[in-house]
Amino acid sequence: MVKSGLIIGAVMFLIVLLLAAGISPLCAACVPLFTGLGAGYLAGMFDKPISNNAAIQRGAIAGAMAGGIALLAQMIASVINSLVLQNPQFQLGRIWGAEAVDPTTVWLAQFAFALCVGLLNVGLTAAFGAGGGAIWFSTAGKNQAPAL
Repeated sequence: MVKSGLIIGAVMFLIVLLLAAGISPLCAACVPLFTGLGAGYLAGMFDKPISNNAAIQRGAIAGAMAGGIALLAQMIASVINSLVLQNPQFQLGRIWGAEAVDPTTVWLAQFAFALCVGLLNVGLTAAFGAGGGAIWFSTAGKNQAPAL
């Protein structure tokens, strides 16, 4: 489960960093679906648990590990977004004719939003990781030879 969590975590780190810094921090909430399923399935492949409950548990732990790594990427992306938004011409409110936002407010809002989306990603990736573990057990796990 550690190996699969680290592998999928590295993939999530890159995807979340690119999406959250390049497009929008909200785009990172779409990542857990396939990465969580992948983390759970890989945890089953690497660990080969003997019961469905063990596969689900290991998949959830692997997904949570991967989501935790993605949380780090989300926070780095919030720093990048805050640096970009320091320039008032890039602030949406300024484009629409409102006053420019205070830089402290920009930093606090970016960090708070990144933390919320990052924690959501951890929970979703763990949940989908449990599903990936269950999928592994139902397709390949129950066909494995019993341990001697």
